[in-house]
Amino acid sequence: MPSTSTIIIAPDHNEEDRNGSQVSETDRGVCRRFLGRAVLGAIVYLIGLWNASMQLNEKRYYFTILMYDLFSAVSLQKTVRDRIEGMSVTSIYYGLCWVSLLLSVGLRAVGLFNATLAASEKGFYGMAFLLALFGAVAVQKNVRDVAAHKGENPSIDDIPDAG
Repeated sequence: MPSTSTIIIAPDHNEEDRNGSQVSETDRGVCRRFLGRAVLGAIVYLIGLWNASMQLNEKRYYFTILMYDLFSAVSLQKTVRDRIEGMSVTSIYYGLCWVSLLLSVGLRAVGLFNATLAASEKGFYGMAFLLALFGAVAVQKNVRDVAAHKGENPSIDDIPDAG
């Protein structure tokens, strides 16, 4: 049964997957666009960081926080989705995902607040970060939707015996 968060499939440009259901070029296009947004946001952020007149340790800090932000956001999105779909997620891991995301966003906010940058540069880093964050979470969500639609989530019965 498809969830309410699945991608609507256009009637044209479809091909059948191995289960006989329709997989749309629209699905692939949506994933590509979101991936493009994530990559664009990260590249713009990194170009701005490269051209910034900061010390190298500050540049490393902002790069590390970008990676931490993206990972924690995708991990939280996956954990929330797992819980919605009835998969087992421990409360400790769920809580750690929230703490991790809030900590990484907090570190970024404090870093930008205390940075000796012009307000326009601070806004630039904030907006590039939000674009990358949105794109990364959307890519993870859409890839998972398409995989679920195609039936690429094998059950324990699909795993061959090792002996």
